[in-house]
Amino acid sequence: MTYPQQPPTGPQQQPYGTQPGYPIQQPHPSGYPGQQYPVQQTPKKKTPVWPFLLILLPILLCGGCFGIVSLASNSDTDETSTSNRNGDIAAIGSAVRDGKFEFQVTSVEAPVSTLGSGYREATAMGEFIVIRLDVTNTGNEPRSYIDSNQKLFDAQGREFANDSSAVRAVNSEDWKPDLNPGFKIQVALVFDVPIGTVPTSLELHDSMFSGGTKVALR
Repeated sequence: MTYPQQPPTGPQQQPYGTQPGYPIQQPHPSGYPGQQYPVQQTPKKKTPVWPFLLILLPILLCGGCFGIVSLASNSDTDETSTSNRNGDIAAIGSAVRDGKFEFQVTSVEAPVSTLGSGYREATAMGEFIVIRLDVTNTGNEPRSYIDSNQKLFDAQGREFANDSSAVRAVNSEDWKPDLNPGFKIQVALVFDVPIGTVPTSLELHDSMFSGGTKVALR
């Protein structure tokens, strides 16, 4: 005996994923239902660096140019003596010029082992050679005389630096760092050299950047 099929009387259940309140799931590419797969995200664009480099490069280049111009303006080597340009060495006692300074060697003293006394006393590793000279500012503005810019050469062609600490033991005149135009100071240079060294020439400089001028000591 066949019974007629009755239509459902209760609420029909919707397939999972289509019921209200549930998100609709997309089918997986592999065909397996109910599986989730990651959604690809668009990668963020990186900010290029080259615009910042274009801004910084001119600033760095300008800073370097100003530094070079500043060093060149301090040297003032336009008045380097003709004796230096020609490769000649001026005789001792001659007035020679380098930059805005005029130099004149007045004496070369016999070597000694010690200089000064008391707290100013200095002892040589070898022996001290003391050279006295006059320095005149021939420019139109104050200039700084620096004894460490001066160099001594011996018969073997060796170069010696001035001993600034020993200079304090013999310099009787204290002067200001800046020498005003037209003024002259009397100073001493002291070189600590091996015993028996024969000094032949002195190279004098207006500044550490100048070409210098040479004076014969013998």
